[in-house]
Amino acid sequence: MLVSSGYASAPPRRVVSVDFSAVQDTKSTSKSFLKHETRQVFEHQNIARCARFSPDRRFLATGSADKSIKLIEISKPVNDLDFHPQSPVIISGSKDGSIMFFDFSKAVAKKSFRFIQDTHNVRSVSFHPSGEFLLVGTDHPILHLYDVNTFQCYLSANVSEIGVNGTINQCVWSVIEAQGSAEATSACFTRDQRFVLSSGKDSTVKLWEIGTGRLVKHYLRAIHTQLRCQATFNETEEFVLSVDEPSNGIVVWDALTAKMVARWPSNHIGAPLRWLEHSPTDATFITCGADRSSENGGLSAWEPATAHEWLEVLNPTEFFQDIVIEHEYVECTASTIQALTVFMKLYPRHQKNEIETFITKVVRYLENQQMLDGSRYGCWGICSIYGTWFALLGLAAAGKNCNNSLTVRKAFEFLLSAQLASGGWGESYRSSSNDHVSHEDLQGQ
Repeated sequence: MLVSSGYASAPPRRVVSVDFSAVQDTKSTSKSFLKHETRQVFEHQNIARCARFSPDRRFLATGSADKSIKLIEISKPVNDLDFHPQSPVIISGSKDGSIMFFDFSKAVAKKSFRFIQDTHNVRSVSFHPSGEFLLVGTDHPILHLYDVNTFQCYLSANVSEIGVNGTINQCVWSVIEAQGSAEATSACFTRDQRFVLSSGKDSTVKLWEIGTGRLVKHYLRAIHTQLRCQATFNETEEFVLSVDEPSNGIVVWDALTAKMVARWPSNHIGAPLRWLEHSPTDATFITCGADRSSENGGLSAWEPATAHEWLEVLNPTEFFQDIVIEHEYVECTASTIQALTVFMKLYPRHQKNEIETFITKVVRYLENQQMLDGSRYGCWGICSIYGTWFALLGLAAAGKNCNNSLTVRKAFEFLLSAQLASGGWGESYRSSSNDHVSHEDLQGQ
């Protein structure tokens, strides 16, 4: 999910750094964090786990549990990504210990042109600003430092400092138990490389001075205890952003005063927010989640309906229609609305904003699926009466009725017109074979 402020389309502002060393331990006025516009991007078939902006802000790459990254598709589950600071190269780190290099300047770059096999599950990858070295974080307790040109892992000259698998035990700077007894899940340098911003599963975000190891700022009131969350600066380093797991939202602090200045919903529904990354130059950030709704709001049976319609020409059957790719269904969408409205009654405070946003979106889908005669096409039964029945249940659960919804009135008019002489309703199978255009009454009753 890409989020940008109203000024993101304007020429990029001059990026500056904040001098945290000049800040005194006194209260001061916090700045306001501008409201951002949300744009949803449905590219992956599974959980989006990570994302990066390229240094020239021309590209955005996302990594997913669907074994792909966008711009570039790969064949391994991706844990982290990074852009080379000078070249059109992106690297990925995967669970199988592989580190792959892709050239995204080429029209087709599905295969890596370079490859490193690490000894452990690769959780994070980061280029040195020179682009000559690569720092790799794995399940091993010691960081792995690679020469990008030779792929050699650097060793200490002192044999006693060499640890397991030839990695380096010598540490030039450390903060013991930076996140208390909890796992530290992210760390990033300020632009002047004098401070480090860290976050962990103790539900805190902290700013450390490298020269002294002093805790400079402590950012509170965001809960993250389960997933590998991130804390990041905005493009000017005036604000700090992180994740709040209970609300599945974004928390923003003034970087200098450590005061919370904004709390926003992530608009990811049905699964936790997995990743947060801010552009280094623009007022734009991206979040990754496991959303299951498709771009136009409808819900499918198994996964988001993002494949191209032309793939249906590959259908090998003679009697099943629309089975090659995933499609949105009125029945699935309407049933989900009913389930969520019941859930909201039982747990009215849990992800309230996200659920309301989701329902608004899928109601629009149901309204747009209405045919000229007022019906909806049902795919899991025959056919127009079936689809209209589901749609009305979903719309009613969302608060729509004959008094406030034209589409509901038209649906009732269709049902009344389709009533048989016996007083019941029935429909011919031929309604399913006339390109979803019209309803055909049951014959021979």
